[in-house]
Amino acid sequence: MTTNPVSEEILISSFRIEKLTSSSDIDWQHPLLEIFRPQPLTQPLTLSKLYLVPSRFDDEFDPDFAPEPTSAHDLPELKVWTERFVHSIVEIWAGRRSPRQVESLCHHRIFSDLVRQSGSQKEIGHVRKIHIQEPLDGICEATITIRYENRLRSMLVRFEGIDKRWLCTALTLL
Repeated sequence: MTTNPVSEEILISSFRIEKLTSSSDIDWQHPLLEIFRPQPLTQPLTLSKLYLVPSRFDDEFDPDFAPEPTSAHDLPELKVWTERFVHSIVEIWAGRRSPRQVESLCHHRIFSDLVRQSGSQKEIGHVRKIHIQEPLDGICEATITIRYENRLRSMLVRFEGIDKRWLCTALTLL
């Protein structure tokens, strides 16, 4: 026999009953049950595109004919295209190639600077390395090292994807 009295009472100080609902139970709470559950609308997965406003160089365009930015997926392969462009520019600076051959690849202000610099180098430089970066979709910034005899120089180039083609919008030889 025990000396302590047995107590059948259990005291609960805080007890609350909550109704559990989930997204699948919501239909059953409606007064009229639906025969067919509506299919959730799924939106196709699209890649987010962030474009830079194309460089205008203070040009004025009719809104219908303004340059349209283009995604890098719709443009030619960048590495091969940059190599060809750089070799052409180096030959233009050496006076071995006509600037007209890259006229459609450059903005008209870059092209006019290129015409002025044509033949300014004594020899054709040798392209050593090309470093390409794409800060935004449809924008390319490249740094190229070029050897002229015993001297190394850098070329900075910026391409923008405009109207389904790469367009050179900055070109500098340091």
